[in-house]
Amino acid sequence: MKSKHKLFRTATISISLDILLKGQLAFLKEHYEVVAISGQDVHLDNVAHREGVQTIAVTFQRQIAPLKDVISLLQLYKVLRKEKPLMVHSITPKAGLLTMIAGYFAGVPIRIHTFTGLIFPYKKGFLHHLLLFLDKVLCRFATHIIPEGEGVKKDLVAFKVTKKPLKVIANGNVNGIDLQYFNPEYISEEVCKNYKRTLHIAPSDFVFVFVGRLVADKGINELVAAFTDLSTQNSNCKLLLVGPFENELDPLNSETLHLITTNTSIISVGFQDDIRPYLALSNVFVFPSYREGFPNVVLQAGAMNLPCIVTDISGCNEIVIPNENGIIIPVKNKIAIFDAMQLLYQDKNLLKRLNSKSRANIASRFQQELVWNNLLQEYKRLEKNV
Repeated sequence: MKSKHKLFRTATISISLDILLKGQLAFLKEHYEVVAISGQDVHLDNVAHREGVQTIAVTFQRQIAPLKDVISLLQLYKVLRKEKPLMVHSITPKAGLLTMIAGYFAGVPIRIHTFTGLIFPYKKGFLHHLLLFLDKVLCRFATHIIPEGEGVKKDLVAFKVTKKPLKVIANGNVNGIDLQYFNPEYISEEVCKNYKRTLHIAPSDFVFVFVGRLVADKGINELVAAFTDLSTQNSNCKLLLVGPFENELDPLNSETLHLITTNTSIISVGFQDDIRPYLALSNVFVFPSYREGFPNVVLQAGAMNLPCIVTDISGCNEIVIPNENGIIIPVKNKIAIFDAMQLLYQDKNLLKRLNSKSRANIASRFQQELVWNNLLQEYKRLEKNV
């Protein structure tokens, strides 16, 4: 029996392998000897057990840390030199930079990095130039670059990050959507009633939901301000916030925090392992983020049959088609958020039309098997040139 080629997948933090690539590594294991590399913790253990692949612990720092980064680079180089994989494929910035450099010097023939989003366009001054330079270095040592979506591809071209060909896999997104898991039929009406009762949401309430980190660059300041105006006029509107606060990295302003605490129409439930019940009990998903690569949560909301209000940014404007499965609005615009929420609250015919098409729209373009098979085809294509 012919032995399988080795494929190494790396990410800066293991939760990226655990959550973003759920199921994909097990699929690829049928064709390759797959090894997952990241920092050792419960998420890397999850990857080993669920996906059935070998894991190797190499700690990466999310922030720039020259000495620790050099140590990680040397550790990664030793692993790749010893294991001799045919391919390394990284996601996330730090793992991408170190994997591509280590892979180059270790003689790995195929070195792929997927850009799931770019940070430097949203930074200023020295940090902007440094991050741009590091992404250019990453691309220099990679053999192939995969933008997660057309928006990321456009930015890579606009900022002249690389001259290498850029190929989006399928219709974008690193893993696609698990339509069996994100299925509104699996959350019963009784479950929704129980959740609503616990959250003090009346049966007649109209619920807007946001899922993600509660930080400034997710547009939470504008969302809370817009909803406060809406709820003042419409007492049966509720805003459900599902996600953790990150006060150290990108804190919300004090007025927003005060409104979240004092406005009884705003319900904050923190991080939740299973977001499906919160999506199932809601009427509209709102995601006014400033920047994204290709947000999984918009796919998940759409798969749960929710119309989506999103900002005109990479990923979001590739998932949402206006008047098909949602509304696209400008970034950092409280009035636009208010108008879109008010429109879907008042126009029941529009809401019903968007609702009827949301899941089918996602299923036709972002089904998980479609993404996995397209990625496998790309791997096989690259193998032929080695």
